[in-house]
Amino acid sequence: MRKLTLTAFMTLDGVVQGPGTAVEDTSGGFDKGGWLMPFADADMDEIVNEWFLQADDFLFGRRTYEIFAAHWPNVVDEDNPVPTRLNKLPKYVVSTTLTSLEWSNSYLISGDVVEEVARLKAQPGNELQVHGSGVLARTLIEHGLVDEYRLWSFPIFLGSGKRMFEGGSVPRTLKLVTSRTTSTGAMVHTYQPA
Repeated sequence: MRKLTLTAFMTLDGVVQGPGTAVEDTSGGFDKGGWLMPFADADMDEIVNEWFLQADDFLFGRRTYEIFAAHWPNVVDEDNPVPTRLNKLPKYVVSTTLTSLEWSNSYLISGDVVEEVARLKAQPGNELQVHGSGVLARTLIEHGLVDEYRLWSFPIFLGSGKRMFEGGSVPRTLKLVTSRTTSTGAMVHTYQPA
């Protein structure tokens, strides 16, 4: 049985929107995209690479899939596990609006998300990884499907933007498994359901 892991980059005030670039996600008039970039360092690369090496499959919401699919197929670096794993491994995309997926090894989930994710988790293997995908993440959290939370906390406040844990979230108690700090002051906490 696979472990479903959820990785999220967030500010100290919980914003997860547009960490990578200014144009990554401007919905709702968000103009603070790219906030993570000043904190990217070798420590972050090391941690992310370790996790990507554990992936058997990826699970994305539509928006995150579109962001990743616009970038990662163009990155070829056999020594980097991030593009190598993303481009070679199966990617499951939850969407009711997409009808086709161009990125190789991508499969659409348009039916019962909870049932399909439970089926994917029941398969043999190591990890089914979710990166970002806030709307999907909230559904997975609500239905108790997340086995491990990998939450990055960056030393910045934005004041506005989408948050991972917004109103309506089901209360959950978690236990801290590991905690690491990068050279730029980012903290990554790994939690499992208590």
